[in-house]
Amino acid sequence: MKLQEEIVKNCIVVMTLILCLIFPITVFAGAPLEAVKGHVDKVLDVLRDPSLKAESAKKAKKDKIRSISEKMFDFTELSKRTLGKNWGKFAAEQQKEFIELYTSLLEDAYADKIMVYTDEKIDFSKEVALTEKTVEVQSKVLRKAGDIPIYYRLIIKDGSWRVYDVVIEGVSLISNYRSQFNEILANKPPESLLETLRKKVGRI
Repeated sequence: MKLQEEIVKNCIVVMTLILCLIFPITVFAGAPLEAVKGHVDKVLDVLRDPSLKAESAKKAKKDKIRSISEKMFDFTELSKRTLGKNWGKFAAEQQKEFIELYTSLLEDAYADKIMVYTDEKIDFSKEVALTEKTVEVQSKVLRKAGDIPIYYRLIIKDGSWRVYDVVIEGVSLISNYRSQFNEILANKPPESLLETLRKKVGRI
């Protein structure tokens, strides 16, 4: 009897492992959406903070948003996906600098974009599995003039969900910058792109 019970237990364990291998994304159901919502809620708290309403507090507000974005985004993944096949053209030190410059550019762009939203409500509707390790969290900003769809694409690394792309009104952040960078890299070396980015973020 004990042998039969042991066999049954082993079968249950094996079946559980098989199911986890077949449907690994279901283990994280809800986690990607909650991760994005948690970060966005913190950003909204900053935007609605009465002590940061004055124009003189604009830099402090941006710094707080930038701090949240560093926890929210996987800028290394975002950088690699934006450059695509061109990533390999960059030397290790150039890759490191590109990530730093691109991160600064995106944080400023994200802060400027998000700072126009204050009293609007954001509805997080659902998450859609893209691959075994990537998920799209769909949301929309509810506005009287018309809703604005914002889709966050996340990847899981070391048990943590981080954003690697944002699609606003159908326009992908990665695709938008990739086309711009590809134009530069088509006929010029990586240093030319780095030079352009240094100027954009005020490093020159």
